[in-house]
Amino acid sequence: MSDPDLTLDEETPERDPNTADMFGAPPAPPAPEVAPSAAYTVIARKYRPRTFEDLVGQEAMVRTLRNAFAANRIAHAFMLTGVRGVGKTTTARLLARALNYESETVHEPHLDLTAEGRHCRAIIDGRHMDVLELDAASRTKVDEMRELLDGVRYAPVEARYKVYIIDEVHMLSTAAFNALLKTLEEPPPHAKFIFATTEIRKVPVTILSRCQRFDLRRVEPAAIVASLEKIAEAEGARVDAEGLTLIARAAEGSMRDAQSLLDQAIVQADAGQTVGAALIRDMMGLADRAQTIALFEQVMRGEAGPAIETFRTLHGYGADPGQVMLDLLEHCHGASVARAVGPQALVMPKDQAGRLTAVGAAVSPGVLARIWQMLLKAADEVRRAPDAAAAVDMVLIRLCYAADLPGPEDALKMLQAGEGAATAPGGGSGSGGGGSGGGAAARMGGGAATARMVQPQIQAGPSPNPQSFDEVLALIDQRRDIALKLDVERYVRPISFRPGAIEYEPAPGAPADLAQRLVGRLKEWTGLPWLIAQGGGGAESAWERQKRETRDVRAEVEADPFVQSVMAAFPGAEIISVRTLPPPEAVAPVESEEDDEDD
Repeated sequence: MSDPDLTLDEETPERDPNTADMFGAPPAPPAPEVAPSAAYTVIARKYRPRTFEDLVGQEAMVRTLRNAFAANRIAHAFMLTGVRGVGKTTTARLLARALNYESETVHEPHLDLTAEGRHCRAIIDGRHMDVLELDAASRTKVDEMRELLDGVRYAPVEARYKVYIIDEVHMLSTAAFNALLKTLEEPPPHAKFIFATTEIRKVPVTILSRCQRFDLRRVEPAAIVASLEKIAEAEGARVDAEGLTLIARAAEGSMRDAQSLLDQAIVQADAGQTVGAALIRDMMGLADRAQTIALFEQVMRGEAGPAIETFRTLHGYGADPGQVMLDLLEHCHGASVARAVGPQALVMPKDQAGRLTAVGAAVSPGVLARIWQMLLKAADEVRRAPDAAAAVDMVLIRLCYAADLPGPEDALKMLQAGEGAATAPGGGSGSGGGGSGGGAAARMGGGAATARMVQPQIQAGPSPNPQSFDEVLALIDQRRDIALKLDVERYVRPISFRPGAIEYEPAPGAPADLAQRLVGRLKEWTGLPWLIAQGGGGAESAWERQKRETRDVRAEVEADPFVQSVMAAFPGAEIISVRTLPPPEAVAPVESEEDDEDD
């Protein structure tokens, strides 16, 4: 029996062309060709300034550089300092372009970079041979600095200057700084150094003294909002004006931070829709400012329960507890500034500024200062607490309790007065922010004796009711509000007075908030509403009357014949001051003992 023939026919294919593998699976369809998409460039890089005119908020620095370039007084080393995101590195690159600017018509350092020069594109792309941009964090050692400085003595390859940009220069070691000193002191004419740092205090003074220093300012919120509006328009996005204001506040003067937040905010709404302030507030974990102002008002009135409920509502909507504390700090600062300057000093909507101004007018500066100190400590407590929301609850209770307390000076006087505390100045609520100062003082004392000592003061002290303008001045002096007393005496020219209403003409230089402060204090002291109006044709102010009376008395003294004879007898003598001596007290006659014996 012969073996079968196992050879394959040459025409028999090894694999079925209709199958993709040995198991008979059908061939996979060809993958569609996908065009490579361009990588997205974030707004902070896309809108990076390309000229000095594009720098926002740095007009002073640009003006100095422009004058220096025009006068050909260009320093060999520049130190740029400021907070993050204000444009230090961008300014350094612009300076490198300006130093090496060259075109067909310009052959000298030039600050107008509107048209790109011969070397501008290479410097922008970071590939120019004569512009070295270094990060001090990665080259901190002295050997690396010496290696870098070895190339300084060689002339540039193609540009006018060899420019060394060292970012975060404060991170260099002490030995690296020492190696840099000699080169900075006697640099070759073709070398320029540009340093940038956020920690200027960590840079040795020996380095600073060899550089021309520029402090880049924080960008003002209004300038940030204007820039963000232009960027949003260029991006085809619609963002609410209040939302842009929130971003500007959160950026804290950093344009890069603001642009990054705008980049994030644009995608919060669908294409073509407006991004509202509520969406941006939720994105950043911020609380509604109107609600936090209401919370601040409740705290200043000493309403612990409503304050806690308001905070828990804010927390339920996603407000960060630490941010709520920062908002309360901002409102305390706003109320204090509005009390001192006026509502026009607050950068916020008029209704919110009016509410904070009313809080500032209702309480004393001492209370606001005390609340500020407590909020500073509370912000740190909330940040370190294991349960931030519970920590805020305890802070609000403490703040409400403190707002109900009298000032330390009044409390000390009450305790020292003993049972005679009814005569202590200030009244029960003269220093309190929103409640019964006497009751709080009793709680502060911690005993029934203190409560008995303070309570009669509230019942026995009737509210004053001045019946003339002079009595108003006396009341201000009695309550020891020195600043208000000085302003009223100097700037108020009374026109008419009746209980509860004063009309006056303001003297030149009068504070804008004088009427508001006077209304708040009189309402606080008397418990009655007061109407303070301004007009024209007022009489002399108390200060003007005092000055006039002083001049009249001096003129009368100088016209006295005896004084004139004394002045003539002593040439060069001057009348420095005039004082009115009190009349001598009458002395009762003393009967002699002899008269008694005769009787």
